[in-house]
Amino acid sequence: MAVKTVEEYIQKHPDWEDEIVSLREMLLSTELEEAIKWGGPVYSLNGKNVVGIGAFKNHCSLWFFQGALLRENTALLQNAQEGKTKALRQIRFEKGNLPSMDVLRKYVQEAIQNQKEGKELKPVKNKEVEIPPLLETAFEKDSILKKAFMELTPGRQREYCEHIAEAKREATKLSRLTKITPMIKSGQGLHDKYKNC
Repeated sequence: MAVKTVEEYIQKHPDWEDEIVSLREMLLSTELEEAIKWGGPVYSLNGKNVVGIGAFKNHCSLWFFQGALLRENTALLQNAQEGKTKALRQIRFEKGNLPSMDVLRKYVQEAIQNQKEGKELKPVKNKEVEIPPLLETAFEKDSILKKAFMELTPGRQREYCEHIAEAKREATKLSRLTKITPMIKSGQGLHDKYKNC
């Protein structure tokens, strides 16, 4: 079931309740507006996403949608997916290791100021999705699979293609193809199950 409120999000992540509540209180003390987007709390300014909170099994994080543009407060920032995310950065911490709210507030204030100044890194859209040979062969054998794949968004197509192409061994590629075929046919994205946690 999709999370509709921050309270529901907290209930869904009881191990991180104290951290989420502390982060939320700090963020609500700013001018940011709270909403649930992509299954988690997101804080925006004039409709533009600035910061989000993410709770996972082994860590919790504070996401900065334009974190790559922070200049004064950078020591705690990490790129979650090096080489894939251009602007998004996070401050990630494990249980009992939450940085002080005074420190985090400086990052948030700089992010708010950048948003007010209109600073933004826009994602570069890859025009072509490069379909791996194994998937091409599967399309030749299964027209329903090909049709379903072509109806996916370019982002979802790219995720599936990269998932197969990134496997080193042929056996792994075949195993991945077998696993994703029903997902493609049902119109799902590769990572949809994580987007509503």
